[in-house]
Amino acid sequence: MILSYLRTLFLYLVLIFAVRLMGKRQIGEMEPAEFVVTMLVANLAAIPMQDGAIPLYSGLVPILTVLGLELVLSGAILRSVKLRQLLCGKPVILIDNGKILQDNLRSARITLDELTGHLREKDVLDIQTVQFAILETNGNLSVFPYPKEKPASAKDAGVQAGKQYLPVTLIEDGYLSKENLRRAGKDENWVRKVLSQHDTDIMSTYLLTVDEADHMLWLGKERS
Repeated sequence: MILSYLRTLFLYLVLIFAVRLMGKRQIGEMEPAEFVVTMLVANLAAIPMQDGAIPLYSGLVPILTVLGLELVLSGAILRSVKLRQLLCGKPVILIDNGKILQDNLRSARITLDELTGHLREKDVLDIQTVQFAILETNGNLSVFPYPKEKPASAKDAGVQAGKQYLPVTLIEDGYLSKENLRRAGKDENWVRKVLSQHDTDIMSTYLLTVDEADHMLWLGKERS
């Protein structure tokens, strides 16, 4: 029982390491080649997890082999357009200047219902307002309405928009990030002073953020 637990824990850590090496896209929208690698690695890890009679290296070696192949192919894909098109495919234009390209829909195996469903996900109800729609290689649909259908920006309306700053999270669920504290140009004395204004401490703080303009957000933990 203990050996099975340790084998599972070890393979779990190996999978986490493998996914980290393959890059952040593995946990977001994946290209076809990346999806295949992820499925292969998961299945290869499941075999030694389920059968204790199988040596651990019998699962580890194929996982590392697939991982190495993925890293090599990723480097090659960055350098070769033809290889990238072969393994990842090419974007497909589904709507061109307001016209639905039915042949492209059929080749991409997308029904009209699926197309309109994707458009609704982009807050588009009237297909006639779409100038271009492109099916990307990761399965996402990029939608570009006609210029007259786009919401007016601050520039279009002649409004002077204020500067935008990125908030830095200093405290999250009772944990103070010293790295983010240095990034924000603050120190622990400043944090204690802010928390004293809310009559609280770090452990009772759920979220504390600050941006370059010193705009702060404090949220306290809810009591269960």
